[in-house]
Amino acid sequence: MVLDQLKLPMSKEYIGIQTVEDAWRVIKDMNVRGAPLIAVIAALGLTVDALSKKETFDSVEAVKLYLIEKMVYLRTSRPTAVNLFKAMDQLEAGVNRFAPEAKSATELLEAFACGAESIMEEDLAANRELGKHGASLIHAQNPEKKTIKVLTICNTGSLATGGYGTALGIVRSLHESSSLEQVYACETRPYNQGTRLTAYELVEDRIPGTLICDSMASFLMQTKGVDCVVVGADRVVANGDTANKIGTYQLAVVAKYHNVPFIVAAPTSSLDPTKKTGAEIEIEERPASEITHLQGHQIAPEGITVWNPAFDVTPGALITAIVTEKGVIYPCQCTETGANVFDVAGFLEHLADSSIGLPSVPLKYGFYQLTTQTVPHYLLSIPRCRDLFGTDKLDELTVQEMGDGNLNYIYVVRGPGGAAVVKQALPYVRCVGESWPLSVSRSFFEYEALKLQHQLVPELVPEVFHFNRDLAVIVMQFIEPPHIMLRKALIEGLQLPALSDHIATFLAKTLFFTSSLHLTGPEKRVKVAKWLENHGLCALSERVIFTEPYITHQNNRWTSPQLDADVSKIQDDRDLKLAISRLKELFQHSAEALIHGDLHTGSFMVKPGSTLVIDPEFAFYGPMGFDIGAVVGNFVLAYISQAAHNNGEAYADWILGEVESIWVKFSEKFLDFWNEEKYHFGDSYHRGLFAQPEELLMAQTVFMRKLLSDSLGFAGAKMIRRIIGIAHVEDLESIQDADRRADCERLALKIARELVVNGSNFPTIQQVILYIKSMKSSLYLKLGA
Repeated sequence: MVLDQLKLPMSKEYIGIQTVEDAWRVIKDMNVRGAPLIAVIAALGLTVDALSKKETFDSVEAVKLYLIEKMVYLRTSRPTAVNLFKAMDQLEAGVNRFAPEAKSATELLEAFACGAESIMEEDLAANRELGKHGASLIHAQNPEKKTIKVLTICNTGSLATGGYGTALGIVRSLHESSSLEQVYACETRPYNQGTRLTAYELVEDRIPGTLICDSMASFLMQTKGVDCVVVGADRVVANGDTANKIGTYQLAVVAKYHNVPFIVAAPTSSLDPTKKTGAEIEIEERPASEITHLQGHQIAPEGITVWNPAFDVTPGALITAIVTEKGVIYPCQCTETGANVFDVAGFLEHLADSSIGLPSVPLKYGFYQLTTQTVPHYLLSIPRCRDLFGTDKLDELTVQEMGDGNLNYIYVVRGPGGAAVVKQALPYVRCVGESWPLSVSRSFFEYEALKLQHQLVPELVPEVFHFNRDLAVIVMQFIEPPHIMLRKALIEGLQLPALSDHIATFLAKTLFFTSSLHLTGPEKRVKVAKWLENHGLCALSERVIFTEPYITHQNNRWTSPQLDADVSKIQDDRDLKLAISRLKELFQHSAEALIHGDLHTGSFMVKPGSTLVIDPEFAFYGPMGFDIGAVVGNFVLAYISQAAHNNGEAYADWILGEVESIWVKFSEKFLDFWNEEKYHFGDSYHRGLFAQPEELLMAQTVFMRKLLSDSLGFAGAKMIRRIIGIAHVEDLESIQDADRRADCERLALKIARELVVNGSNFPTIQQVILYIKSMKSSLYLKLGA
């Protein structure tokens, strides 16, 4: 098609463009606006201009120089919309590429015209695809709703693009499927694009719309409610920060407060990965008269200072999703700042390497539960996961739910190149249901703990590939078979020669290097303050470990009627309740080190020669003995249960021997770190106070004796809660004969009570082992094991 004049609709009037100067003026004066349309007008305006002068060009080189010169000129019209610069870059590259092959000036001009028209055609096609992706996304966020209410700002429809629209294209797509209840259009001061243009398009296309003042948006969300905010974009930079019409940022802030999804509709032509953050975007400032005058009449007093930025920048942390014609970009968490950011560059790199676009992924502001159907969509939008799986095709991924039963959903996802584990925290205790709410923020602390623990002991902690704080999703290293959960390995009688050394290493490094022995006072206080925020799971531990088993509570359960008298005796035991209360106080107030917080035999994945520690979501700064005691208590339960698992007395003795070995090796490793000057530079047990070796040895002996006592007390507390409280262990639960199981549990309760009440009476771990062995003998005689 050969253009002789470009005509643009502006309400019911038309603006004619005959020269490149006309195109520059209508862009600069905002007679046309919208990032995609600015690019289209610049390209087509230059085409009209150059074609009108074709008789004056005497060579291909003259055409080339003229077109490039005018493209430089057009770039000066508006600084913020990246589409303009991309279109000029694209056309300039085409001119440079085709000029050597052109046989005449006319041939080069016609080729340029085809390239310019393709920009408009591609924009129209992209808008329609973007609209479909956006509508699918919104439906996925609101599966229970037949109709949707949308809030938008500025004009992002046919009058701002090559046709159909971006944000308004999503609205059109919803309307075409009869699922749009209402679109609320902000007037968009000071230039009133919403009033003049969006309202015009809504009326012309008979789309149900309501015009509101910009200042009404907050009250609209509070009273009438909207299902999502959908806005356009003049530029989206590498981390997802988005420049759009002034007023967009405040809508994002309000949407965050009201938990409303905030969606940016941006064709890939609006993505600019060359800029790292929104701080690098040049924000155009408009003439003061746009604010001080209304329809040519001055309404503000003379002399008033005016600030009139045309755009603002919405941080990626406030954006739910960026919808493009190629699919949806969603946020992940920045490891440095903890804020949500977008990997725009990775998204574009993937498109460059792929002949197909990315699938739309249902993404909701705040939390929604992933399913086996949506997990693959989610993962294939993460560049690192695509590399890991070795594919970007949905049908090449398999998903298996492996829920851990108590708190979370866990999925194992496999592709042709590898596998990963996806763990999502739920906003309640899974094994109880929504009647027991629990903040999903615990996933952030699990992520932070995994990062730190992997840094300290990379060989013993799986690597984290991705974290999304809003969705409470962690994507981490898949622990390959034949690794199995340690608890199952102990039930099955599996020999694990390196186990005690691995566990001792994990405990020694994670506890020492997060303690005041290694950290200065100021460093430690900052870390303690940070981890206090994981109070939801701390409160859960306090409740289920130190309170509920000792009172009548609906969450308690035990082998009944066999243990009825035993449980009654425990709940009437004043010495036990006093001792358990002291342990609870220690748990609440001692901040010795960053502890795993739930280190039972279900927290280790093992095979001969390999051990990996998982699930530190309960992590916080607490007493070191809590982690050590959790390991000891669970090993003792496994040891006692062997009387009914028929793995033989030798294997049972090996389990108990591991308890001794773990403590001995832990003590050696922990004290080795303490004795190294390069590690012990914290404020606790300052070397100036213990300058002589014998003085330091005395201090260490007292410290380790108290740590053993604390650990034994917490071990007993863990054992009691696993028999009487809400969550039991498979070691005992798998014993089918109730009488046989009750005999094991009764012995465990006796041992546990001794450890809680009289743990300080055991000066060494060897004496603890002798006591437990003596108690077990009577059980083995009774069961005939």
